[in-house]
Amino acid sequence: MNYLMSMSNLLAGVLPDDTVARARMIVYFVLIVCMAVAAIAAIVLVLLQPGNSQGIDALGGSSETFYGKNKGKSIEAKLKLWTIICLAVLTVLSVVFFILQIDAIWGAA
Repeated sequence: MNYLMSMSNLLAGVLPDDTVARARMIVYFVLIVCMAVAAIAAIVLVLLQPGNSQGIDALGGSSETFYGKNKGKSIEAKLKLWTIICLAVLTVLSVVFFILQIDAIWGAA
């Protein structure tokens, strides 16, 4: 509960007098914003990716050209790569955020 109040004070512009506490709140805020950006980017990238099923084309046996297949796969591969990068960044930032929750790191016993 104390953490939520301190975060609300940070968002309201009221920072504690202690410089360590001030730095801690700023680091938390920056990490939360970065995690939000990475999460939103991952969501958008996942939504942009086409589905794996071929849909109604699989029933008719339609053929696709080699160029068309490779063009689609290169775009799909880039979207998949950026999705993995965003999720890896989100994972690393989350682990760092929760490691920084340890009071001993900030010098508070």
